[in-house]
Amino acid sequence: MMSTTQPSPDLAIPQIPSDLSGPVIGPDDPGYDEARGVFFTGFDRRPAAIVQVADDADVSRVVSIARDTGVELAIRSGGHSNAGHGTSDGGIVIDLARMRDLDIDVDERTAWAEAGLTAGEYTAAAGARGLATGFGDTASVGIGGITLGGGIGYLARKHGLTIDDLIAADVVTADGRVLRVDAENDPDLFWALRGGGGNFGIATRFRFRLHELDEIVGGMLMLPATPEVIASAIAEAEAAPQELSAIFNVTLAPPMPFVPAEHHGRPVVIAFLVHAGVGEAGERAIAPFRALATPIADMVRPMRYPELYELAAAPQPAAMAMRNMFVDAVDRSTAETILGHLEKASAPRAAVQLRALGGAIARVPADATAFAHRARRIMVNVAAMYERLDEAAVHEAWVAELAGALHHEEAGAYVGFLGNEGEGRVREAYPGSTWDRLATIKRQYDPANLFRLNQNIQPAAA
Repeated sequence: MMSTTQPSPDLAIPQIPSDLSGPVIGPDDPGYDEARGVFFTGFDRRPAAIVQVADDADVSRVVSIARDTGVELAIRSGGHSNAGHGTSDGGIVIDLARMRDLDIDVDERTAWAEAGLTAGEYTAAAGARGLATGFGDTASVGIGGITLGGGIGYLARKHGLTIDDLIAADVVTADGRVLRVDAENDPDLFWALRGGGGNFGIATRFRFRLHELDEIVGGMLMLPATPEVIASAIAEAEAAPQELSAIFNVTLAPPMPFVPAEHHGRPVVIAFLVHAGVGEAGERAIAPFRALATPIADMVRPMRYPELYELAAAPQPAAMAMRNMFVDAVDRSTAETILGHLEKASAPRAAVQLRALGGAIARVPADATAFAHRARRIMVNVAAMYERLDEAAVHEAWVAELAGALHHEEAGAYVGFLGNEGEGRVREAYPGSTWDRLATIKRQYDPANLFRLNQNIQPAAA
């Protein structure tokens, strides 16, 4: 996880205009170490400058500097990239965190949101009006990164991916232009933005569709992890009404106050369940999960949707090894494999996350967006989070071994969860003709590959 990026050409801070609306932070400035940090601590990089942009004009001017000087350019929304793409050694970081305007149109049920907002901030503001757009499962993630990757979260089976509610976006392209793209204006670019990552420009503002969603039945349910419970939980999630979305984390029980001491360090399923409705329908949808085993902890209840982000403990910064894939079944044998490997994990936090897909995700044609895995049934993340960087090889090996044991042909990958795994894995995120179409669009909007600190798609040959 340590940085392997080659430093960019030296960049003197005076080359960046002093009249930008947002501040420029260099290595000698107070707050530099805090400003250069990203969520995953295995990336200890030192940018020549961090520009905390305030508006599209700032973004455009910094993009032009990077293009004209050849300096490496990193873009940060929330800083949660598993590959450390929100920072650079010797380059410029465009930090969008100051761009946080949110304009909600209750009557139209749409919102214009700047890319520096987090999923939790957007959800809290929309929830105060009884509305929601689906993002992921972590409040601190920036809406820019999760939207461009696809967005698979608590409302995915009911309302689809985040990109399925994306109506338009403002994008600063490699030539410094600011484009408003949608289904009618630059439709190829709009198609590519919906799942193609940060390859095509810097999305500074998104227009999202909002759904009426005041209360839900949801929360965290912790069950003892046995092969039967794991396999049955997935089966119930796939059979559940589309209003219910489920994320299961198979891990060793943490020593939390609500977990009885006899379960500490033992395998558990930490299930986050969301039924996008209230009353008896929600309770009926949750009941099969409670019946799988006597719950160790049961925090599922009627609540306002934004409370779900507050209920889940905020993840703490750490280094992480992770592999992502899709599978079409999790049976008893698969569950036994997961549990067997968890017993051998040495990381302070090791887990296998299982997300049941289907529902509204699968109703969108595979070629309608750059996210082409519409028919896949289950997404798997194998992860080990740790603090000591000298132990990275041990945890990477554990993750690789378990991921290899779970891997099936045509496993694919979700670009939002990829690390530094090479072009082959990026291609797995874009199967079939999707890759070729993205490469052609990349050639049109970024022929020199200025935007390359991402899960990179090379421009197609002329």
